[in-house]
Amino acid sequence: RGPSFRSGISSVSKKLMEMQKFFGLHITGNLDADTLAMMKKPRCGVPDVDVAQFSTFGNNLKWNKNELTYRIENYTPDMPAAEVDESIEKALQVWARVTPLRFTRIYSGIADIMISFGRGAHGDFYPFDGPDGTLAHAFAPSPGIGGDAHFDEDETFTFRSNTGNSSNFGHSLGLSHSNDPGALMAPVYSYRNPDTFVLPPDDVKGIQSLYGKNEDPIPPGPTAPPTPDVCDSSLVLDAVATLRGEMLFFKNGFFWRIYPQSYTPLQILITNFWPNAPDSVDAAYESQQSDRVFLFKGREVWAFSGYDLVRDYPKSISSFGLPKDIKKV
Repeated sequence: RGPSFRSGISSVSKKLMEMQKFFGLHITGNLDADTLAMMKKPRCGVPDVDVAQFSTFGNNLKWNKNELTYRIENYTPDMPAAEVDESIEKALQVWARVTPLRFTRIYSGIADIMISFGRGAHGDFYPFDGPDGTLAHAFAPSPGIGGDAHFDEDETFTFRSNTGNSSNFGHSLGLSHSNDPGALMAPVYSYRNPDTFVLPPDDVKGIQSLYGKNEDPIPPGPTAPPTPDVCDSSLVLDAVATLRGEMLFFKNGFFWRIYPQSYTPLQILITNFWPNAPDSVDAAYESQQSDRVFLFKGREVWAFSGYDLVRDYPKSISSFGLPKDIKKV
């Protein structure tokens, strides 16, 4: 029999409330549908401790050099080896682009960052949990296992569809988790196109706090927008909608949720809530009759029932009876 409590909030409810606060959910202390859905999302295996925007592991856990080596010890059967090589190189270059760090691959011996695929107990005292849940974990810079990155072979890997490997290598370089929902180092993996991905400002600040800026000339290119500030008096919203009694306020790749029981807005990355949604929206509305939310971006519209994309969507906005020459709502 477990411990009993004479009064107050149980330890389970307290942990649920901490989790709900961290992920921007309605704080109930109960295992409700939103909390359960968040728990089922793919996430990093590094614990969320003392997070406040970007964070580091403390105790000066960083590499004391800028020239780092990496080695791929084995491969997943889910992808061709050449594709694994390419995606790991791209993931490391995300960090090299904004710092003096440079990565060189070696094919034998011990590298600074040893990369491997394994399942269950795989030799580091942090066993994986099987399909779903934790996708990977990595260790902060230090002698021995420090810097190494492990991926759970019980998952199905398609590195081209998410940037989780870049996040994992952030840990290998000394970054912990961020509570900025737009950060790459947020604990729940977000699905973004790695070919167009730009490191968000919070992650840039974090990695440069450890290693400084890249002094090499960098070709001009796109920059990631900062996470919107709800207190910004000049903020212009992209869209406003309702969802089952809640109010949703959209800006860039984010939205705020306001519950009837609370007027404190909770900020969420759109693609963390709806992985199949566009990365930003032009307009949105709820159909209470069909219990669906419609998100408009350019000439297309997406329909969601709860968290799920409705079959045959996205569709052209002309399917709503709008003229075909309309470019956006």
